[in-house]
Amino acid sequence: MRYFEFQPEGVENCSVKAYVQTCGFSNEMADRCLPAMIVCPGGGYGMVSDREGEPVAKEYFTAGYHVFVLTYSVGERAKNFEPLCQLAATIAHVRKYADEWRIAKDKIAVSGFSAGGHLACSLGTLYNEEKFLKVWNRSEDIRPNAMVLCYPVITADVYTHGGSILNVSGAEEGSEEYRWFGLENHVDSTTPPTFLWHTANDNVVPVENSIAMARALSVEKIPFELHILPEGPHGMSTCTQEVGTKDAYVGRWVEWSIAWLAKTFGFEK
Repeated sequence: MRYFEFQPEGVENCSVKAYVQTCGFSNEMADRCLPAMIVCPGGGYGMVSDREGEPVAKEYFTAGYHVFVLTYSVGERAKNFEPLCQLAATIAHVRKYADEWRIAKDKIAVSGFSAGGHLACSLGTLYNEEKFLKVWNRSEDIRPNAMVLCYPVITADVYTHGGSILNVSGAEEGSEEYRWFGLENHVDSTTPPTFLWHTANDNVVPVENSIAMARALSVEKIPFELHILPEGPHGMSTCTQEVGTKDAYVGRWVEWSIAWLAKTFGFEK
């Protein structure tokens, strides 16, 4: 493994931890490229959770992915699309160096947890929205090829996690600007295939968020897989002892998402 950190080109106030695969390559395999996963930890756009960063990276790295963990802007800096520009710049950076790092440019997924799920889903649903493009104002290909959304904040209605939407929108609760950040309303025929999971009794980000996203994907005929587990607190991450939420039953989501990505990307380790 090659580990390093970088700041994506063209943005500030963020950093990316890179876990790049090196095993299995040789001069005879110069054309071999592997898929990549960009991870967005949660934290309500008020902090970035360590529990949803490196532990997640380990799982996808073991599955054969190059992995990149984004530490993005939070608090007052979460407004004006700053975190979304940082994520967009990360995927643009990864595609720019794809040949050097042996990454398959058409097999780059984003994964997000809670508010990080909102950020990841924002890239998949807002990347072509005029309001965002006025701020982004760059020409790189920033559309992810797949999304893995884990107990994500999606809606900006009665089921939302109000703190997340307030932080990212900078708008008054219930206002038109606030509701604009309800991502299920931006799903269209170009939204990437999506894997979602949630627990039914999540008392921080209601399961209705994932249900609303699945419904919107279904209307647009976008391939998706949705898992609703019966029990489990918010913020379970990988559901291991390492992250303090050991639960083998719920933790099956990791295996399921890897299998789903393999089918979506046509990739096996």
